[in-house]
Amino acid sequence: MFRTIRHPRHRVRFWTFLYFSLLGLLLAPSALAASYRDRLPQDEVIYFLLPDRFENGDPANDRGGLTGGRLVTGFDPTDAGFYHGGDLKGLRTRLDYIQRLGATAIWIGPIFKNKPVQGPPGQESAGYHGYWITDFTRVDPHLGTNADFKALVDAAHARGLKVYMDIVANHTADVIQYRDCPPGCPYRSRADYPYTREGGPNGKPINPGFLGDHVQSEANFARLTNPNYAYQAYVPEAERHLKVPDWLNDPIYYHNRGNSTFAGESSTIGDFMGLDDLMTEHPRVVRGFIDIFAGWIDRFGIDGFRIDTERHVNPEFWRAFVPAMMARAKARGIPNFTIFGEVSSPVIDVAQQAEHTRTDGMPLVLDFSFRAAVLQALAGRGGNDGLDLLFKGDPLYEGGAPATLAMPTFVSNHDLGRFAHFVRFALPKASDEEVLKRVTLAHAMLFGLRGVPVIYSGDEQGFAGKGDDRAAREDMFASKVASYNATKLVGTDATTAQASFNPQHPLYRAIATLAALRRDHAAFRRGRQIVRAASDMPGLFAASRFDPVDGHETLIAINTSTEPLLANVEVDARSAHFRSLAGTCPSAAAAPGSLALSIPPLSYVFCEAVASR
Repeated sequence: MFRTIRHPRHRVRFWTFLYFSLLGLLLAPSALAASYRDRLPQDEVIYFLLPDRFENGDPANDRGGLTGGRLVTGFDPTDAGFYHGGDLKGLRTRLDYIQRLGATAIWIGPIFKNKPVQGPPGQESAGYHGYWITDFTRVDPHLGTNADFKALVDAAHARGLKVYMDIVANHTADVIQYRDCPPGCPYRSRADYPYTREGGPNGKPINPGFLGDHVQSEANFARLTNPNYAYQAYVPEAERHLKVPDWLNDPIYYHNRGNSTFAGESSTIGDFMGLDDLMTEHPRVVRGFIDIFAGWIDRFGIDGFRIDTERHVNPEFWRAFVPAMMARAKARGIPNFTIFGEVSSPVIDVAQQAEHTRTDGMPLVLDFSFRAAVLQALAGRGGNDGLDLLFKGDPLYEGGAPATLAMPTFVSNHDLGRFAHFVRFALPKASDEEVLKRVTLAHAMLFGLRGVPVIYSGDEQGFAGKGDDRAAREDMFASKVASYNATKLVGTDATTAQASFNPQHPLYRAIATLAALRRDHAAFRRGRQIVRAASDMPGLFAASRFDPVDGHETLIAINTSTEPLLANVEVDARSAHFRSLAGTCPSAAAAPGSLALSIPPLSYVFCEAVASR
């Protein structure tokens, strides 16, 4: 998917070094920077949202300027798979709500113009989520205009909030069709369908002299002129110029090999669920996407990118793209531009995540393994040793364990589902109070342990969902989707049939308290971490964080069981006296190096070492 541009390895390491800059030499680590531009990536608290599901500020754009029924406009607020009316103007009216929660950066789902509706008859759905892009240069009319986005970014910056864009370079909307198979065409490999034959090894010769997509030079790709090696690819007449920029309409810039199996070579060159998979190895594609996304930095001064489907793009693309974006951001006066890639996995797989920081030069990845470890500890009857396994893998990342301080962590998201859903699924007899405690405890882990917390919009209002994908994409404004409104929320008797922006919700208040602790105590943002206790059974998990200036210790201790816990936990022998930041901590160590704790069921304590008086 990316051309092979051979950037020397030291270039990638140089950008990684600049990204973290020794985690404290740029500014005093004990306090947050005065300007939002000066905050390091590890100092943020991220709030993630899909704009269509957040707030409707302008009903006039609900249909995206289109006329007709829902299969034309994509608008049907009663269907979880269609546009509901949320937009950028609506988001701008809710910045105060987000900031009061404690968020310092907003990760906004893709805002680019999408194909309104896709899918075979009877299975249609809309591009409300933003991942079916046709125009990479403008805002989707359902969400507003480029001017609306500028107004949003400016308003966020005026408050000291950063704005991260969700971007896609792996694929576009499904426009290219194959003459020789129906939708859902199976993947055809390089070996069975080489680039130099039409329709298989015995087909007529095409693309003479093309050496394959691993030779990513201008001269080699000049020999790739016929896209019909695996399938007869074409663009329907009515959509010949649908994509913007116009070069994206040429099938030669796509792999055209059928649907990915998400294994082997198909993981990077197969169509993602039928979407047109860009040939990111092609030099023209690399240049084109550097131009596209650098333009958004230039025009709007955004603060970072979350990269969708990052693992499904070849490493050479990213080794060209990432340095180009960092350089453009620096030239724009954005010294701490943040880039993190999606390397999705439902299980703890640190090696896979770390690989992308090393082979791709990706500064950060979204920590799916953190989510899996917290699910193991709290959404069922498993132990919390998965967290120990997770953190033992931190040295594998480019930059080592210090780099993971800036890595975004989460417990819920729009693809895999909400944490509360998995608690209820695993523990169907759990009381409402127990579910609330487990969800609260998950957020205590999110804010207390290493990494940058990502809050998925609605979690702070007790959204639970009933599964993954669209089942976990509830409306924050009053919803008309029956399945959303019928799902019991956590910590409240309210439903999604009414607007869900209640600052008194117990989860909103708990998260706001945790965010304030993280803001006021550098150990949570930039502190080295040591795991102190873990078990393969429900019970004690403990870790120490150390202040980056004076090294004093803060102990995070969590009881993942439904029974009270009494335990001695190892601490630094110099940590003699403590104060409680959360929960009830003893005022002094029981002995040098040992702190005696009493933690109620499904609860946590944060104990900060203080100088003796």
